[in-house]
Amino acid sequence: MTAKFLACGRFRIDLSHPRLMAILNVTEDSFSGDGLGADLRAACERARRCVEEGADLLDIGAESTRPGARPVSAAEEIARVIPAVEALRGAGVPLSVDTRHAEVMRAALAAGADMINDVAALRDPGAIQAVAASRAAVCLMHMRGEPATMQERPHYDDAVVEIGAFLRGRAQAAREAGIDADRILLDPGFGFGKRLEDNLALLKRLGRIADIGYPVAAGLSRKSMLGALTGRPVGERLAASVAAALIAAENGARVLRVHDVAATRDALAVREAVDSWGEDRG
Repeated sequence: MTAKFLACGRFRIDLSHPRLMAILNVTEDSFSGDGLGADLRAACERARRCVEEGADLLDIGAESTRPGARPVSAAEEIARVIPAVEALRGAGVPLSVDTRHAEVMRAALAAGADMINDVAALRDPGAIQAVAASRAAVCLMHMRGEPATMQERPHYDDAVVEIGAFLRGRAQAAREAGIDADRILLDPGFGFGKRLEDNLALLKRLGRIADIGYPVAAGLSRKSMLGALTGRPVGERLAASVAAALIAAENGARVLRVHDVAATRDALAVREAVDSWGEDRG
């Protein structure tokens, strides 16, 4: 049975309804054009605004993982991420660090991060041990290959079955390393080594991922699959992003990773009101 709470460092997050994880890119190489580079003041201002708009978590990342992105050294990641974590410790919401490198994870956890969001699902040597030694939550995501090559002819016989099997295996590895079940999120990795048809199958059958027994996170905001469906450039995908987030929530996602917090929050509020209307009327 999927946990109703997420143990997340200093916090315990109620997952009885979908939660919003706001994206905070402290990189200059962001696919969505919202990278803040090393501008700590701008990062703090954006984080404050996201929390005011209803963000339940902040996800801080310093390495772009868009298709074809250049690798970033651990030292560069640390130099950008750690000041942001330290500055935002008092934001009142859990701080997630988006990294796939064990060295960065250790530094982030020492600085007070409450979650590690890993596109590589703790496969870097030492990563699983770093998280296991902490109280932090972890989001285990599926990615085929590396960011630089992941979109080069990806193929699945059944994307949902194969990705589900991968995530089940990584969750089991995390459990065996000492990470409690209530600290684990699963993310199918929309756009990370997937064709459009794979992404659509995952979105439609997201409940199959939830059936593995852990809460599901979904990140569809502004992604190229939405551009392929609508013909819109990345800066004009707000409506599509909100629609995708609502569908993901309807199909079982408990954490939604988004750029546009206020718009997504409002859409979820309408959905929740409709779902709950009449419950107190017998």
